Amino acid sequence: MEDRQLLGAMFAAAVKAADPVTGLRAHLPDPPADGRTVVIGTGKGAAQMAAALEAIWSEMHPDSPLSGVVVTRYGYGCPTNFIEILEAAHPVPDKAGLDAAARLIRTVSGLSEKDLLIALISGGGSALLPAPPRDLTLSDEIALNEILLASGAPISAMNVVRKHLSTIKGGRLAAATRARVVSMIVSDIPGDNPAFVASGPTIPDATTRHDALDIVQQYRLPLTETMMRHLRSPDADAPNPGDPHFARNEYHVIASAGVSLEAAADVARMHGVTPHILSDAIEGEAREVALMHSALAREVALRNRPFERPAVLLSGGETTVTLRNKSGKGGRNGEFALALALAIDGQGITALAADTDGIDGSENNAGAYVDGSSARRLRAVGFDGRAILDSNNSFEAFSLLRDLFNTGPTGTNVNDFRAILIR
Repeated sequence: MEDRQLLGAMFAAAVKAADPVTGLRAHLPDPPADGRTVVIGTGKGAAQMAAALEAIWSEMHPDSPLSGVVVTRYGYGCPTNFIEILEAAHPVPDKAGLDAAARLIRTVSGLSEKDLLIALISGGGSALLPAPPRDLTLSDEIALNEILLASGAPISAMNVVRKHLSTIKGGRLAAATRARVVSMIVSDIPGDNPAFVASGPTIPDATTRHDALDIVQQYRLPLTETMMRHLRSPDADAPNPGDPHFARNEYHVIASAGVSLEAAADVARMHGVTPHILSDAIEGEAREVALMHSALAREVALRNRPFERPAVLLSGGETTVTLRNKSGKGGRNGEFALALALAIDGQGITALAADTDGIDGSENNAGAYVDGSSARRLRAVGFDGRAILDSNNSFEAFSLLRDLFNTGPTGTNVNDFRAILIR
């Protein structure tokens, strides 16, 4: 098998391991004795999770009716029978997302303590459910999202700020219902903290508005005065996880990056390549993370240490990109791949960096392939890879090289997948 084919097969195995069907089947609750079962959800994998839940539910509980509504990214919907699929914008929120958030709140607020609410949560839900406080508008939430995406802050820090400038995040959706809530979570967060996935609409956590203010100061976030005024007020306080209201609720992380990387490692072994999982929780600036990975890959390529060739270095997590050029095209995996290409110039190394949901950043590719010839090939057509990187324009570079990695929506999301193969 050629190197790129092997890397693609490893990615496919990682995505398959993150299929929510297995986790849903293992943790699906029984229907209530004399109440309704309602499903809500949000995220880039929410529609596929809903379809899988319907199939399992009809098999396990054929006489128990099911209804509900979930919201996913435009183009990520799929056919369902009982659960309505709404679509909205990602990564920048829009009016459809605002309406979807209101719809979810109305759906859960009408339930009683006899009912069961199943929440399907996956990455991307933060942008898909804009629900600004009364003194803020959708435009404010769009501005907040753009500020956070350009900040270079880790996703966990972004979500602390988001959940204290929202009426649905930080456990507030669960607080709006009297029903028992069982959350099924596909984690795209390093460390798999369920309260951080999609900013935790059904999972409260112990962070406070004071933590959010500290993050604003640490990353010098240029929030508006209206945003700051809200963060300083008690109205920004999110529900406390110790509140008795949440005592009956439970959650299950049904897919995560760690399981996916193990599946990719199995594929490598089958083809005579020794895998080394560096971490499933790597964060930081994408281009800097690429430099760390490239240094290790070059050490293996040149000195056969600390791992013997042939080897593949695997890692996951969620890097960030500090935008220098707001009109640049690409995402964090493209940024990683381009920085890696420059650092492995001339080496016998091939790599794939891609987002497991099938979309990396602003365009429709999942990521990109690179190898030791990528930088040279850019130079050959008159382009400076360093200048392209500095303009956050990785998509254009890999489009030019015809090295984009395209999968379409995968139906899951356990974040970044990186595989670096050294022969």
